[in-house]
Amino acid sequence: MIEKSIYENYQIDFSNTLQPADDDILFIFNENRELFLDENKNLPKSLDNFDVDFCLFIGVYNDKRAFVINVETEDEFYPLYEVYEFNHDLYHIAGKAVLVRDWYISHRFCGRCGVETQLDEKDMMLKCPSCGQVHYPRIAPAIIVAVENEDKLLMAKHSYHKTHKYALVAGFVEPGESIEEAVHREVLEEIGIKIKNLKYQRSQSWPFPNSLMLAFTAEYDSGDIKVDGDEILKAKWFKKEEIERYDSDISISDWLIQNFIDTH
Repeated sequence: MIEKSIYENYQIDFSNTLQPADDDILFIFNENRELFLDENKNLPKSLDNFDVDFCLFIGVYNDKRAFVINVETEDEFYPLYEVYEFNHDLYHIAGKAVLVRDWYISHRFCGRCGVETQLDEKDMMLKCPSCGQVHYPRIAPAIIVAVENEDKLLMAKHSYHKTHKYALVAGFVEPGESIEEAVHREVLEEIGIKIKNLKYQRSQSWPFPNSLMLAFTAEYDSGDIKVDGDEILKAKWFKKEEIERYDSDISISDWLIQNFIDTH
């Protein structure tokens, strides 16, 4: 998990009229949200040979202008999961770039009346010149929680996980509820138990596709494990030596598991 601030090397700015020049930084994505890198796994120097859908200036990175570009191609590029494994810094800023790309694609036309939107001069916002609807970049808040029962950690087998046998409980925040309520609800709905002593730990931007992950620890309070059989197929308590670790430390879930191991 990357813990340093994105703002160590990046300053927000934006424009859809600027065009890249020599030595600018180009984040080129295909329709699968994959990043183009050359044979040496470096960002390209030009847009030559690309069928460009749009090009958007997104700020200054390492003292150079940075652009996110969407291209129309069937070529396979590098998935962001893979980029993380060989270049943490590139993954960090590319995760920002792909989220801006997704927002721009989704709101170039107003979702209320269908008119083409315009980029605001002050805020990173697309506004409709017809009905006045504004479209800010969207992220989806989600929670993840490490529930402890003395020396054991609650882990569950998710129906949608193909690579992990067991993982931590997680879920999206619903309209009208607080983040804390979301944690209690998700654990009760999916596992059937109640928790107590909920503590916020840290957060992580998660561009798969557009979440802000908020990590918590909690303690078992009451109830017996009873999974929903839909999202959660199985759940049980693990001692630290029984935990099967993930293949990558990309996610805040891995940080929570390591924190449990280190403190027990």
